[in-house]
Amino acid sequence: MKLDIKKFIPKIQFKQIKFTKINLKLPKKQLITIAIILAVIILAVVGRKSPFGQDWNKVLPDSSIFDENSPKSADDNKYTAFFFEVYDLILQKYWNQLSDEQLINLTKLAMEKITEQPVLGTIATRQDLRENIIKTMENKNEVEKKDFIAKITDLVLANLEPFGRSRLYTSKKQQELSNTVKNVNPDINHYDILGVDKNASKEQVSLAYNQKLNELKNKGQTPETKQDLANVEKAYEVLTDEGNKKVYDDVGANPTMPSRLISPRIYYVHITKFSPTTVEELKRVMDKVDQGDQLDTLILDLRGNIGGAIDGLPYFLGPFIGNNQHAYQFFARGNKEDFITKTGWIPSLVRYKKVVILTDKQVQSSAEVFAAVLKKYNVGIIVGTATKGWGTVESVFKINNQPDSENETYSVLLVHSLTLREDGVPIEGKGVDPTVSTDLPNWEGEFNRYFNFPELTGAVRQLLSAPPTI
Repeated sequence: MKLDIKKFIPKIQFKQIKFTKINLKLPKKQLITIAIILAVIILAVVGRKSPFGQDWNKVLPDSSIFDENSPKSADDNKYTAFFFEVYDLILQKYWNQLSDEQLINLTKLAMEKITEQPVLGTIATRQDLRENIIKTMENKNEVEKKDFIAKITDLVLANLEPFGRSRLYTSKKQQELSNTVKNVNPDINHYDILGVDKNASKEQVSLAYNQKLNELKNKGQTPETKQDLANVEKAYEVLTDEGNKKVYDDVGANPTMPSRLISPRIYYVHITKFSPTTVEELKRVMDKVDQGDQLDTLILDLRGNIGGAIDGLPYFLGPFIGNNQHAYQFFARGNKEDFITKTGWIPSLVRYKKVVILTDKQVQSSAEVFAAVLKKYNVGIIVGTATKGWGTVESVFKINNQPDSENETYSVLLVHSLTLREDGVPIEGKGVDPTVSTDLPNWEGEFNRYFNFPELTGAVRQLLSAPPTI
C-alpha cells in the first residue's frame, strides 16, 4: 500500500518560511543559548547513518554522483559551482521531492534575507539564478564572496522541512559530529581526571577515586564541583569495568549502558544513547548477571536518550526480536525502505519474561525507532509519555567544489529520510505513544493489568519519580 505522506507532513509554504537573521554581533547570553541549541541539534540528529568508527572524511558520501544530469555551466565560478553542487544534492537526495521552481524560490528568499534587499528581475531557471548570484557578488572581495555563498547555502538547507535539520557544516562541525556519533569526548581523559596511568590496577583506581571524592566534597556544592564529581564518577565507571575500559582504551568511546540489579528478580538498564559500541556493550551488560534462576524481569530505561547511530539498529534489535525480522522502515521521495535485523537472540536475554520500557518526551531519533520496534513485536510494555517526535535521518555529504579549500572544507548535513513508527505513521511530529501513559492519574492500575507484580510496580514508580540515574 502506498503511504500518503501528505496526510502527515505539511506542504512547503514558501510564504511561511521562517528565516533566522544571521547576526555575528550577539550578546554573550544569546551566544551561550545558541551554542546549547546547536549542541542539542548535533546530538539529536545523530539518527543519521554513521561511519561506524571509521575515518570520517574517508566515508562521507560523494555528492558528485548526484549532478550527472546537471553538468556545470561554463559560466560557473568556484562559488556558484559550490552552490549548485549543493542545489543538485537537494534535488536528488532530500527526502521530499522538490522541483527546480521550489528550490529557486527558496534561494531567492535566502538571498533577500542575506542582502536585506529584494531580488530584482525574473528568476525562472537555474541559469537566471546563477546570473543573479554572480551579479550580487560583483562588488564583493573574495572573503565576502565566500561568506555570502556559505550563508545563502546554509539558509536554503536550514529552511528545508523539518526546519533546521539540514545544514552546511564546517570541518570543525564535521569532527564534532563524528565524535558525537562515536560517543567520544576528546576534551575529557578519564585517566587524567583520577590521576592514574593506563596500567593502574582496579585497587589503584578505587583509591584514586575515593581521594578525589573526599577532595571535592570538602569544596562545597558549587556548579563546578558538581560537574567535577560527575566526571570523577564517570571515570570510575569506565576504568573499573573491564569491558568499558577496553573499549575506552581502544577507541576512546564511553559506555552507553549503565546498569544495576534492583532486586534478585529485577535488572535495570539505562540505554543513554546508541553508538557503534552499543551492540557489543549490550551483550556484556546482559552476560554479567546471567546466573541463577530468580532474575526474570528487565527494565529498559530510554528516558533522555536522544538517539545515535541508526545503522546499528538492525544489529541491536536482533537480540530482542530475532534474526531476519522486518524491524522498521524509512520513507523518502514517495517510497518506503525496509530494514531487516542482522543478528539473532542472545542467550542472556531469553530469561526475561517481563520487560518494561521507560520513555519520556526527550526520547528521540534512533531511540524512538527502537521503542517503536519493541512495541510492534510486543517485547515489553512501554511506560511513560509519548516520545519527542524527532523522526528524521540525515547523512553528511562531501562537497567537491569548495569556495576556499585552503582555509575551509564544507560538507552538507541533509535529511534524506523520515522514520516510520510501528503503525506506519511518520515519527516526525508524532512520536511513539506509550502502552501505559503516566500522564493518566491511575497509570499504576493500568500497569497492573499487564503485570501483577507489586515489587515491579514499586520499582517503576520509584524510577519515574526522578531523572534516570544509576
